[in-house]
Amino acid sequence: MEIVSTVFYFALSIGVLVFIHEFGHFLAAKIFGMRVDRFSIGFPPRAFGKKIGETDYCVSWIPVGGYVKIAGMVDESFDTEFVSAEPQPWEFRSKPMWQRMVVISAGVVMNVLLAVGIFWGITYHEGRLVRPVTEVGYVTAGSAAEKAGLRRGDLVLAVNKQPVRYWEDIESAVYAENIGRDLVLDVRRGADAISLTVPRSLIPDFTEDRFGIYPSGLIAVIANVESGKPAQKIGLMAGDTVVAVNDRPVSYAELPAVIHANAEKEIRLRWKRGMDEMSARVTPTAEGRIGVGLGAVYVGPTLHIQYSMFEALPVSFGEAWITTTMFVANLHQIATGKTSIAKSVGGPIKIAQMANRSAEGGAASFLGFMGLLSMSLALLNILPFPALDGGHLLFLTYEALFKREIPHKVKLAIQQAGVFLLLVFMAFVIYNDIASF
Repeated sequence: MEIVSTVFYFALSIGVLVFIHEFGHFLAAKIFGMRVDRFSIGFPPRAFGKKIGETDYCVSWIPVGGYVKIAGMVDESFDTEFVSAEPQPWEFRSKPMWQRMVVISAGVVMNVLLAVGIFWGITYHEGRLVRPVTEVGYVTAGSAAEKAGLRRGDLVLAVNKQPVRYWEDIESAVYAENIGRDLVLDVRRGADAISLTVPRSLIPDFTEDRFGIYPSGLIAVIANVESGKPAQKIGLMAGDTVVAVNDRPVSYAELPAVIHANAEKEIRLRWKRGMDEMSARVTPTAEGRIGVGLGAVYVGPTLHIQYSMFEALPVSFGEAWITTTMFVANLHQIATGKTSIAKSVGGPIKIAQMANRSAEGGAASFLGFMGLLSMSLALLNILPFPALDGGHLLFLTYEALFKREIPHKVKLAIQQAGVFLLLVFMAFVIYNDIASF
């Protein structure tokens, strides 16, 4: 049953996004009086469809996107029969340059509008849940944050002179808003106000380790229990949250040190399992361990912010901008060799898994995933690569600047090479998906 739902949500999300993208091209072409010969979901060869008027609406066999075949244009169909005839008024090549550029860009614009619309609707309907704390509750040993001088108990006031009110503001400033720049954190430490400079070279990419600070209000959750160790003997289980040692409340940051300090000394441990609170006496080993792996769960204050329809719009543009900056940062990491394509790129199988997982979280979760995917599709398509919209725009830009048309044979050869490389890339990401399945 899970396979059926995975396939369904994958087909739904990809189908909607490809349709919206191609509909953008179709609508713009129609507005400017261009004849549309084919509207295809998928690349040739054609599988099935129906011709209505002058347009063949169909589904094609190669599921790597879609295309709109506009008369008088070299595209994914590789059709150049029109070249030998005189340009006709309804053809792409007969229209002004600005109209051709609008038609090529319309698919990307539609995907961006869809993403912003989804983010807008979710923000307006669901609001935003934030953690109204800026106090550092834990600093990871050896992390960029520790190297920069941040300490537990520091109160972050601003990042690069931009005041922060919520923990989400800090994460957004570190991972999205200031990509490529050093960070200056204004911090209150006790009665002192200090500034800490963090070189960008110290800050890990968002695909790697985190910056290294966590908010106050974290408690320890048991991630795993080692067989035969003291924790298993007293009945601790994965998912339990530790709340106190010797009747003294402990945070996620304190727990390992407290247990280590009581090596070979009996302590009283209190933990929660769901709504039930349990306790037992346990003696850590000589190494100061009880045999558990720890994670963290936030139990501090939260704030649900509700937005009016007009207030939600700029928030949705902010979400789209963050997605864009992360996409660009990921490309930069790949280009500079700091991360591999295999780690950074997901193919159909990963997308299907993520679509199904997001759907399990409810309608808002699934729509949010579709919004992110729509922005990613827009950004991917605008890249200046043959067979993508960005490649077509590159051709048009060259023709506009140098006032001469690229020979159709050259366009066709470049287009064929681009499609071939896209198919090779698709084969690679599918193999990568299977290998990491």
